[in-house]
Amino acid sequence: MELISSAQRNRLFETFTRDAFHLELRDDYSVADEDGPYESWLRQEPVNYAYMQPWTQLIQRVTGQGKTVRRVRVVTQPHSPYIQWEHAATAHNEDAGEQIRWLARHFLPDELVFPVADNDWWLFDGRLLAVGHFDSGGRVLGSELVETADVVAECVRVRDLLWDLATPHREYRP
Repeated sequence: MELISSAQRNRLFETFTRDAFHLELRDDYSVADEDGPYESWLRQEPVNYAYMQPWTQLIQRVTGQGKTVRRVRVVTQPHSPYIQWEHAATAHNEDAGEQIRWLARHFLPDELVFPVADNDWWLFDGRLLAVGHFDSGGRVLGSELVETADVVAECVRVRDLLWDLATPHREYRP
C-alpha cells in the first residue's frame, strides 16, 4: 500500500470542487504539531493556537470559494482528555469555515459496519477517499488514496447517515 503524507493529502483541498468530509473515529490523535499546545491545555495554561494557522487559512480559502468542509467526530463517552481538548479547540476550525458535528459512539446504529477497516478518512466530492493510517502509538503514517467505486459509495452512505445523526458542535455538550 502506498501512503501519501499529510501535506500531500492537504493538496487535495486545492482540487476538490464541492465537498470534503472527514470521519474521525479515534479517541486520541498523536499529532506532533499539537504536543505543546495540548500539554499547555492539560496544565490549564494559556494555549497558543498559532499551530492551527496553516489549516485554518486553507479552510478559509476553500470555504471562501463556496466549497464545504465537514467532519463528524465519533467519540467514546466519557471523553478522553484528548477529545476534551479537541472540543475546546473546535471553535477555531468552525471560525475558519468548517462544519463539525459530534456523535457519541454508543448512539451508532448496531448494524453499522465502517468501511476501510475502521480507519478515519477524508472523502472528496463523493469520489476520492484519503484513508488515514496510524502507527501503534497513534502517530499518523500517511493516507492511502482509494477510488474503488463500491468502497467510495459505502463511504458516501456512511457520511450521509452519520451527518444526519450527529450533533452540531455549538449544540454538543461533552
